[in-house]
Amino acid sequence: MVVLFSLTLNAQEKKPTLMILPSDAWCEARYFTTTYTDIDGTKVSVPDYQKAFKEDSELGMTISKIGQLLTSKGYSLKDAEQNIKNISTRTSEDNMTFSKTSASTFAESPLDMIKKRAKMDILIQLWWKVNLDAGGRSVSFTLEAFDSYTNKRIATATGTGKPSQESVPVLLENAVKSKIKDFDKQMTTYYKGLHKQGREVLLTIKRWDSWENDLETEYDGEELLDCIQAWLRKHTLNGNFNLTDATENFAQFEQVMIPLYDRDSEAVDARSFAVELRKYLRDEYDIVSKVMTRGLGEAIIVLGEK
Repeated sequence: MVVLFSLTLNAQEKKPTLMILPSDAWCEARYFTTTYTDIDGTKVSVPDYQKAFKEDSELGMTISKIGQLLTSKGYSLKDAEQNIKNISTRTSEDNMTFSKTSASTFAESPLDMIKKRAKMDILIQLWWKVNLDAGGRSVSFTLEAFDSYTNKRIATATGTGKPSQESVPVLLENAVKSKIKDFDKQMTTYYKGLHKQGREVLLTIKRWDSWENDLETEYDGEELLDCIQAWLRKHTLNGNFNLTDATENFAQFEQVMIPLYDRDSEAVDARSFAVELRKYLRDEYDIVSKVMTRGLGEAIIVLGEK
């Protein structure tokens, strides 16, 4: 019993996976930016991380130094530079999806591509500036942690290190050291809350216009929307979700609280959660559907065909 309790406790204390990237402001100041076209056709300027790692010789070492501070606190760190090497910055989602009937399309930002492929829990953005002082150089910095699923800011640290003749990566490491304990505490508090309350995702149900049924069609005496809500009550953490809008053609569920991990201790994201619902609709009601995503925290199920 003691061993089982210990294993359970360790599982509960499992720390999140992180990735460290330069902040938007840092990239913009150094002209490491690119543009992509969002789902509304609007051109948006975003950081070009691939260019930043390639052209800034200090960036990789600087992120490595901060990463060492966080891994010493028990976090698992994803290698940003290695992951980005495998992702070409695109102006639209690389797996653009078209329906044969409605010609619906889907797109995501380059940062969403990184989040989805690297599958980190927390994204840390780092900004720094070098100051010239009488005793040498000093570094001012801001470290911000964001939930990769909701984009909520969950921890912040800022400060200026002591001047010295050290290299910029070492200066930044020394400056961050004095703030890392409180930064870790903020992230730990947030993540413990997720274990209790669940991870928040967004789920949308739509239908292709070729499908003869809709969300008001009855199955076993219940409208399909009611059947979906019954499934969500059983599979969300503590049955927590909000139906914020619905018609016969679509339903919008916000604050859908899903568990952090499944029975195999694998991380659960919006897509894996939506896939389980898709399988349920297929097996229980013979409804064919397609799952699409925006990043890690938003999934769309389109009913009627693949």
